[in-house]
Amino acid sequence: MDAQPITREAPPLPGRTVASQRWSDLAFLHWRVPASAVAPLLPRGVRPDEFDGSSWVGLIPFVLDRATIAGSPPVPYFGEFVEINVRLYGVDASGRRGVVFVSLEASRLAAVLAARAAFSLPYEWSSTRVVQAGGEWRYTARRHLARGIGSDIRVTPGTTPVSGELADFLTARWGLFTARGRHTLFLPNEHPPWEVFDARLESLDDTLLAAAGFAGLADRAPDSVLWSPGVTTRFGTGLRVE
Repeated sequence: MDAQPITREAPPLPGRTVASQRWSDLAFLHWRVPASAVAPLLPRGVRPDEFDGSSWVGLIPFVLDRATIAGSPPVPYFGEFVEINVRLYGVDASGRRGVVFVSLEASRLAAVLAARAAFSLPYEWSSTRVVQAGGEWRYTARRHLARGIGSDIRVTPGTTPVSGELADFLTARWGLFTARGRHTLFLPNEHPPWEVFDARLESLDDTLLAAAGFAGLADRAPDSVLWSPGVTTRFGTGLRVE
């Protein structure tokens, strides 16, 4: 089946809300790559999603907070941290488009273990932080159990709104695919449409991309750099893909 159209508005969330969280101060760094480089990293039943003849690899730093589980109040401390993830884009046989995470860096060990156990997401325990000064945002991550793997990202957000098919392709994703045992699940989400702005990458010192299987990618400039102040996201019950 052909991929479903990209929409800036989220489709209604099927079933009940199982979790929610706020994503704030996000930088979206993306590189074009061949679909053949992405395909081996996708779970069963998911093929590479492409735009303009390319698949895309994202390096996304942001602040996660106000996390809730099954209608709970926001979880203090363990539900607040800086995250930096490496992500890909896929399509399943039903045409659903979603994110596939290769790695996610987070500083709260309890959150890392919970996300791995509950959703089989490849979280890594890292020292992560963000510093904002003079209009520039600096995000850093260093893995505790793997020396030399981390990232140092400096970005200056702009003020010009960005719209169009590529920006929507890279940001308007209403679910994620994850391998759980022998099966692949699609975890739907919904949130208000992204406010997306231009941004400038000041510097990048990164080994997360290479650790994810994309050696040398961080040595060249991203093909897209975007910024968003953020959204509050709700997640629904997982749906079996294969």
